[in-house]
Amino acid sequence: MDAGISELFCSGNGHGSGSHGVTSNFKPGNGFGLAAKKACVKTTKKSKARLSRNFKPNNNTPYLPPEAAEGNIEYKLKLVNPTQYRLEHLATQMKWRLQEGRGEAVYQIGVEDNGMLAGLSDDDMRTSLKTLHKLAEKVGADIAVLREQELDFDADVPRKIAEVLIRKVPDDQQFLDLRVAVLGNVDSGKSTLLGVLTQGELDNGRGRARLNLFRHLHEIQTGRTSSISFEILGFNSKGEVVNYSDSRTAEEICESASKMITFIDLAGHHKYLKTTIFGLTSYCPDFAMLVVSANTGIAGTTREHLGLATALKVPIFIVISKVDLCTRATVERTVRQLERVLKQPGCNKVPMVISNTDDAVTAAQQFAQSPSITPIFTLSSVSGESLDLLKVFFNIIPPLSNSKEQEELMQQLTEFQVDEIYTVPEVGTVVGGTLSSGICREGDHLVVGPTGSGQFHELVIGSIQRNRSACRVLRAGQAATLALGNFNRSLLRKGMVMVSPEMNPTICWKFEAEIVLLFHAKTFHKGFQVTVHIGNVRQTATVEAVYGKEELRTGEKAEVLFKFIKHPEYLKAGAKVLFTQGVTKGIGHVTKLQPITQYLPSQNQEEES
Repeated sequence: MDAGISELFCSGNGHGSGSHGVTSNFKPGNGFGLAAKKACVKTTKKSKARLSRNFKPNNNTPYLPPEAAEGNIEYKLKLVNPTQYRLEHLATQMKWRLQEGRGEAVYQIGVEDNGMLAGLSDDDMRTSLKTLHKLAEKVGADIAVLREQELDFDADVPRKIAEVLIRKVPDDQQFLDLRVAVLGNVDSGKSTLLGVLTQGELDNGRGRARLNLFRHLHEIQTGRTSSISFEILGFNSKGEVVNYSDSRTAEEICESASKMITFIDLAGHHKYLKTTIFGLTSYCPDFAMLVVSANTGIAGTTREHLGLATALKVPIFIVISKVDLCTRATVERTVRQLERVLKQPGCNKVPMVISNTDDAVTAAQQFAQSPSITPIFTLSSVSGESLDLLKVFFNIIPPLSNSKEQEELMQQLTEFQVDEIYTVPEVGTVVGGTLSSGICREGDHLVVGPTGSGQFHELVIGSIQRNRSACRVLRAGQAATLALGNFNRSLLRKGMVMVSPEMNPTICWKFEAEIVLLFHAKTFHKGFQVTVHIGNVRQTATVEAVYGKEELRTGEKAEVLFKFIKHPEYLKAGAKVLFTQGVTKGIGHVTKLQPITQYLPSQNQEEES
């Protein structure tokens, strides 16, 4: 954990000394993110035999990284007239790549297994793409050519390489779901951008696009988000956008989409910072989108939100909005300002400005592979300028976890985090949240708690909904709402967990954590009270002890004992801790729990329910 993150929480105008930081190796328009090797790499006899006689590798031959055995990226030199046996083998290989990418795979055609770009003639490329289409139909998937590029190194005949997206047609609602937290200062255009993306209509310049996203009357009146809202953007198996412009309900979007982007719209105003932190810690976003207004630059909570995402290790990309209000020089000044901040020691990011479709495709792949890459988009929600580049990015961006990691989580006992509680007419009590581990089905018997007295209550899952459409089975990592029937709502609160009775959950009043104090105006010492965020838990805690030190100052590390002041909580060792109080901020992880009891079923369960 880098104490340099604390620089992002200190007051500043964004003109840091980071201009001497890492220099980006990714330049706009460089095609497949390629770099020419300085020394000629020796190719094997087998790969030489497969190359056309018109092509001979030399010192200027560009290379991709060698093909990985795992992951969803496959290199193929050519797929011309394969035998039936070879076709079956290729189909099995495609199934494997799709499984690794949880329904998505990327094929690089005209590329050797060692990453060398050999390229294909026009005829061979057409035949290879036709074969790929046949393979995709065989496994129930669709293909979309992301880009074709002509190689410009020495060759007698023009040669091409192609990048193809393979996406599995959804079956049994198993669409790929990615969560994107939307951060940024107040009035930077976050809700308007989401309204334009999800509704399919451009804004009128006065905030019409954001009206459907607001949940409260005061949000409509002030134009400022104060609560957490969710919006969805779908992509079908051919990579086409599916949103409310051609679908009336969320259920229709889910039916026709094979990939879903769920946006978590967070508040930008400083007085709603606790709500924003809760959205980042509780909803486990895969990525964060930081929206910056082109005409104001880094202002207000922008730097703070960037610091929070960096501290929580959420991969972040940046969208500069409202470019229609500014001159080109103003936009470029904002980009340079962001680049300086991103290169500071606390961030250590490599900014990558996106100017065309080629850049967007490269950025999506590099962004998922390397956490230091930070794509920067410049767009307008009014004129629609460069909005398509952001859609291309969302369409291609792969999930961070592979199928193996998800399977391991699914084999564990059920654990569901309670983030929202509702009462729905004719349905009863409904809870919303994320399934951390295991599998949850309709009719499952779970226990929910802990209560103020440390008890857990038994309940039965009624029905399940994902993205407002019915779902029978919920798998680890997925967010959903669960109907609990006539269960007493007064027994529930945010921060509780629903777990399998076999888990014997431990609960605690006190816990130890190794922390870094990111920013504090004075000194941090015993008796200090802070608001602690651990996953979906948000509660005030008192510092009971600071081990080895009398007090802490900004940037210092220590082992600290915390005690909750209101009620005990269910925690896990190793969980990330984020605490705030006024301008004070710190981050760390739970090292030791001091459990007060094991799982206690409620004695008067039937009476209370």
